[in-house]
Amino acid sequence: MQLFYNKSLTTNDTEIRFSKEESRHIVKVLRKSVGDPLQITNGKGWLFVAKISLADVKNCIAIIESSTLQSKRDYQIHLAVAPTKMNDRYEWFLEKATEIGVDSITPIFCDNSERRVIKPERFKKIVQSAMKQSLHFYLPKLNDAVPFKDFISQDFKGQQFIAHCEDTHRTSLKQALKTNTDVTILIGPEGDFSTKEIELAFQNNFDPVVLGKTRLRTETAAVIACHSVIYSNEL
Repeated sequence: MQLFYNKSLTTNDTEIRFSKEESRHIVKVLRKSVGDPLQITNGKGWLFVAKISLADVKNCIAIIESSTLQSKRDYQIHLAVAPTKMNDRYEWFLEKATEIGVDSITPIFCDNSERRVIKPERFKKIVQSAMKQSLHFYLPKLNDAVPFKDFISQDFKGQQFIAHCEDTHRTSLKQALKTNTDVTILIGPEGDFSTKEIELAFQNNFDPVVLGKTRLRTETAAVIACHSVIYSNEL
């Protein structure tokens, strides 16, 4: 199954016109022709099944034949992750977390952050591509980057965790997770959260957790945290 993405598609639409880039991919790369079926999502849970009516490399058109709303999980996963020093590592995290099933992502700038400039448009493309590749129908929400202190003061639903490296009492994330419950998890930069940030997290009802016996890179920790939530809910 090859899944395409068009955020503007609604159940009222009867046809879809693909961009020049997508048209070329459909007709020249995938070698699709008139009458061939296509699957498209708008990232809001809908799967549209369409049939090609015009197989043009510059302007491919398909007639929408059906639309089905895919079921959504009973819980949401929100990862707040500090940008990594090497940008490609954060992009790897975005891709893998999307494949696994994250619902929303917020880049957070921390006291020890070495990177304070990101490329949100590139990040969005990576998330969109990973959604299509993994056949998800809900596009994860990529929030604007914010300072840690601004993020932590928001109201959150469900469980709240901070994964840090300080040698203090921490509970295993695996043991702390509740099923079918929204969860927000904080993952710090290469230099970890500062002591001040950890204390601020505690004051805002974030519980300290550990993700394993070894020290993990930021992007690895974020992916493991995401997978742990999914895995715990599938047992």
